[in-house]
Amino acid sequence: MKTLEPTLNSHADTCLPAADSLAVQAEPTSLPDEIASELIAAIHNGTYKVGDRLPSERELCEEFSVSRAVVREALSQLKSEGLVVSKAGSGVFVTEPNHQDAFRLQPVDLDEKQSLALVMELLSAFESAATRLAAQRRTDSDLKNIRRALVGMEYEIANDRLGDEQDFAFHQAIVNATHNPHYQALSKHLEHSVRRLIRRARSNTKAANSADLVEAVQDEHKAIFAAIKARDPDAAAQAAERHLAQAAERMKLYLKN
Repeated sequence: MKTLEPTLNSHADTCLPAADSLAVQAEPTSLPDEIASELIAAIHNGTYKVGDRLPSERELCEEFSVSRAVVREALSQLKSEGLVVSKAGSGVFVTEPNHQDAFRLQPVDLDEKQSLALVMELLSAFESAATRLAAQRRTDSDLKNIRRALVGMEYEIANDRLGDEQDFAFHQAIVNATHNPHYQALSKHLEHSVRRLIRRARSNTKAANSADLVEAVQDEHKAIFAAIKARDPDAAAQAAERHLAQAAERMKLYLKN
C-alpha cells in the first residue's frame, strides 16, 4: 500500500510525534477516503480475507503517516459498508459482506443535477429532523459543544478560512444532542458520502463573492443555534431546512465555478 503525505496533529489521540515548533495543519478531507479505498482494495483482492484481522490503528497510522483520527474515520467507512466488524479487545476483522445489513448510498455525482438534488433532499430531511430533536433534548453540555463549534467557525472566518472542520463539528454536535445512536450513525455515513463532497466543492471555489457566501452560511448556523438554545423545535427545524435549501442553491454556484 502507498504511503500518504505525513500530517501533523497536536492532539493526544495520534500516533505521530508532536512538533511544537511547527504550525498544526488540518487533516485534508480526502485522506480518510484514500485510506478507505486502499483497505477496500486490499479486501477485494484477497490481501485481507474474511476472518483476517486488519492492522491495529497504530500500525495503520504509522503505515500511512496520518493521525489516528483519520484512520478511525477510514475504518468507520468500511464498517458502514459492512466489510469489517470490531471485536472488543481484539481489533477489526474482515467479515462476510451482508448487503442487507449495510446501508450505502449510491455514489453522488456533483455534475449530475438529478443525483445532487435527490441526495440534498435526503440530507435536508435528516438535518431538519435531527435539529428538531436536538432542540427538544439538548443538555447544557450539548449546547456548549454546539456553541464551541459555532465560535470556532467565527474564528476561522475572521482569519479568511472556510472552517470546514468546525462546520463538521457544529453539525455533528447537533446530531449528538439528539441522544439517538441511530441518528449519530447515519450522520457519519452522510458525512462520508455527501457533506464532504459539498465542502470540497465549496473549498475549490475561488469566486469573488465567496466571502459573502461564507458569511451567509454562518448567519444560517447562528439561526439554528439560537433556536436550539431557545428549545424551539419548530424554529430549529425550519432554520435547518432553510440552511439546506440555501446550501443546494450555493452548490449550483460552486459547480458553475
